[in-house]
Amino acid sequence: MSENTTKEPISAKETMRQRRLQKLAELVDKGINPYPYSFKKDIDAAELQEKYKDLPAGEETEDFYSVAGRVMAIRNSGMFIDLMDTSGKIQIFSHKENMDVDKFKTLKLIDVGDIMGFYGSIRRTPRGELSIKAKEYTILSKSLQTLPEKFHGLTDQETRYRQRYVDLIMNEKTRDTFRKRSLIIQKIREYLNNKGFLEVETPMLHTQASGANARPFITHHNALDMDLTLRIAPELHLKRLMVGGLNDKIFELSRCFRNEGIDTRHNPEFTMIELYQSFVDYNYMMELTENLVAYVAQEVLGTTKIQYGENEIDLTPPWDRKTMLGAVKEATGVDFMEIFTAEEAVKKARELHVEVDDEMNWGQVIDAIFEAKVEPSLIQPCHIIDYPREISPLAKVHRDNDRLTERFETRVNGWEIANAFSELSDPIDQRYRFEAQALAKANGDEEAMSIDEDYINALEYGLAPTGGMGMGVDRLVMLLTNSPTIRDVIAFPTMRKLSD
Repeated sequence: MSENTTKEPISAKETMRQRRLQKLAELVDKGINPYPYSFKKDIDAAELQEKYKDLPAGEETEDFYSVAGRVMAIRNSGMFIDLMDTSGKIQIFSHKENMDVDKFKTLKLIDVGDIMGFYGSIRRTPRGELSIKAKEYTILSKSLQTLPEKFHGLTDQETRYRQRYVDLIMNEKTRDTFRKRSLIIQKIREYLNNKGFLEVETPMLHTQASGANARPFITHHNALDMDLTLRIAPELHLKRLMVGGLNDKIFELSRCFRNEGIDTRHNPEFTMIELYQSFVDYNYMMELTENLVAYVAQEVLGTTKIQYGENEIDLTPPWDRKTMLGAVKEATGVDFMEIFTAEEAVKKARELHVEVDDEMNWGQVIDAIFEAKVEPSLIQPCHIIDYPREISPLAKVHRDNDRLTERFETRVNGWEIANAFSELSDPIDQRYRFEAQALAKANGDEEAMSIDEDYINALEYGLAPTGGMGMGVDRLVMLLTNSPTIRDVIAFPTMRKLSD
């Protein structure tokens, strides 16, 4: 009895890869290193396009340059090659009259996707295309994978996120987004540095989760044999530095980690800008927040009036301000300042068809109603001020109403982009707030904070009146690049592991 064996058919992609491997072998046989160590590049494509923008069609120069980039198209059996570098595109003109015979023949081993260096003179074709008339070339990296079809690029969303390197090769919009992201971060730093802020660094590994209400990632340190959490916010360490008097103004651009859901505005790993300034309150922080965003928009986009989806958004200061309870009353007709118990608040929320839990406190109910009834309508920038005490454990009690705190959240396009306080500096009140958080945690609230004894100890040394603000950098980038999801502005967003 003989055993029948069948082989899975080789995919078209693998067939192309095998052809490229054969070309790779041929190059090696010819004594050509397809992965050399360096290449002397003189100029970028964009510089050439600008320098010779007035060169007439059909004209040649005696100027020679070396260029390098990725081959994006090959036409007429290699006579014309589109070469793309990080600045743009330049055409390569290859002809046997201009090049060594063997060198010219070897061009047949070049594929779209290969990284090449070319040396030659500048000419503009009769059709008006600026070109390098190639005299020499160097293979800088042989590509074994086939690029997506050039006219449609890489369109599959999941592949774009999993293989960002291919997305960047094929999509100019993606490259533009991440260049703008870099510039946005640069301009944030520039604005704060010009205002006298000192940039600092604080730990990513914490002995306990602190600084925000969020579920942490937990890891284990072997040498110390103890669990640590990844930073959910840098807040309490930054305020320790303020207690120490390092500087009256400090900031950190920090990576934060929250073990929570993933959606269009949330990624488990994200970037924040968090800053603190002595002797100011949340009113000053409102001005700083809107001026910072307007500055960045003007510097990066050249305007403070931006388009996001169907909405034109005006980031020009000053921005509107609304109390949280006033906005809820305006939307629902209910004045929650006249409601004093959580039970009454829960009942009223259900009458408004807002989903709430019986275990929620007064502040949590108001927050749920706000998110359901108010938040989606806040397209133009607006500071929502004066949050309930129960949901603001690190903010000072409002000077005019002890049921509230001096806290604001900035909303743009219906999103929260910033959260800020008149920082709580009373160590006794802080302990009371932490104890309430610890009780909530014991009762099953996984996002509640624990008591941070060392932070309370720091406050007992004295924290000057301080204003603080945290802003989600990823959301700001989304806003300024008209990106529909946070995955479009994070180079490598968190993805489910593919099955082996």
